[in-house]
Amino acid sequence: MSDATSTTNVALIQRAVTADLDKNLDATLADIEDAASQGAQIICTQELFRSHYFCQSEDHSHFELSETIPGPSTEAFSSMAKKHQVVIVASLFEKRAAGLFHNTAVVFDADGTILGRYRKMHIPDDPLFYEKFYFTLGDLGFKVFDTRFGKVGVLICWDQWFPEAARLTALAGADIIFYPTAIGWHPSEKSEHGVIQHDSWETIQRSHAIANGVYVASVNRVGHEGGSDNGIEFWGQSFICDPSGTILNKASVNENEILIADCDFSKIEEQRLHWPFLRDRRIDAYGDISKRFRD
Repeated sequence: MSDATSTTNVALIQRAVTADLDKNLDATLADIEDAASQGAQIICTQELFRSHYFCQSEDHSHFELSETIPGPSTEAFSSMAKKHQVVIVASLFEKRAAGLFHNTAVVFDADGTILGRYRKMHIPDDPLFYEKFYFTLGDLGFKVFDTRFGKVGVLICWDQWFPEAARLTALAGADIIFYPTAIGWHPSEKSEHGVIQHDSWETIQRSHAIANGVYVASVNRVGHEGGSDNGIEFWGQSFICDPSGTILNKASVNENEILIADCDFSKIEEQRLHWPFLRDRRIDAYGDISKRFRD
């Protein structure tokens, strides 16, 4: 399907979020238009961009934030993709059926068609990240979408810590892996652990780019959500890196930004020729990787 040159302009939409779902959608759509006007060809939203990060508590009323696919958001993104001839990756709270919900990313091709969806495979359950209460484990596997401007892989937030997810997405043919994300500091921990937490987050994703010879684009939100003395301070710092792990562009800690970088997909071939990790994998010796632990 891809008919573009090897260089693709990629944009990430980093935003603070309000309590108004429609305002959040309108602001994101406006940013997509702005990104398209700057030449962006593939544009990705942050995780669950339409609402506050509701997983800070277990509250049945929050299921009302979900929507079907197709639904209102996908209609808006489809129109936007078609209007501007851009590929869009949008993160949504999917209502699959009564009592069945997923944390889902939908990929729209540049003609507005829905190419498919990815459902978050790894679901966390940590203080202020109570996602297992809301989301069913993804059941679509690790997928790649052949868009007009390149082969797009999508993983979501907690997925970013698992090298297996990045490897399988790369092996499916991804030129670039997007990570829509909602991650930040617990204010009470920031002074002691904040630098280490952020550095670990950035390093693990850059390592996925290196180990697999792919581009990686991680888009986070900004702002404080929750109580004034607790909640989460989302740390922003969305970034795009090349197959060597070199950061091409990086956003601020606390500002709304449209982050853009040119990604030359021809570098994937060059990187893998000189760092032939895929060639030297010992697939005959990895059987135990499917075990929980080697006792």
